[in-house]
Amino acid sequence: MKKYQNGFTLIEIMMVVIIIGVLAAIAVPNYTDYLTRSRITQATSGLAERRVRMEQFFQDNHLYFQAAAGGNPAISSPACATDNTTSQYFNFTCPNPTATTYTLTATGKSSMTGFTYTIDQAGVRQTTASQTGWGTSTTCWVTSKGGGC
Repeated sequence: MKKYQNGFTLIEIMMVVIIIGVLAAIAVPNYTDYLTRSRITQATSGLAERRVRMEQFFQDNHLYFQAAAGGNPAISSPACATDNTTSQYFNFTCPNPTATTYTLTATGKSSMTGFTYTIDQAGVRQTTASQTGWGTSTTCWVTSKGGGC
């Protein structure tokens, strides 16, 4: 009579565990980077949309901002209002606009803390801060790990 093996040996089970561990070690960081890249689009599209609103305001009023004077209220584009609610991962601000200049800023929050993107009236896009390994740039918005634009 032949005796057949029932079940798996400890070596076979350990090999499966090792293979799963190696796959997880590769997949989890790649998935995390994928999520981060997808969330960056909230900043870049939000800044692009707000820039269009700033330029439309400038076309209508011939200025981006005018301080309150002589009892008149300040004049400012609605795109310059601080916006902390429309994006789950970024807050949008327009600090210190003038009649002829502005800088729109998207600052990361939640899992995107550490990222800061800007665009100004000349269309200069910058990544002034990012999480470790992503890099910064004075000429573009970094959208991939390693500083890729």
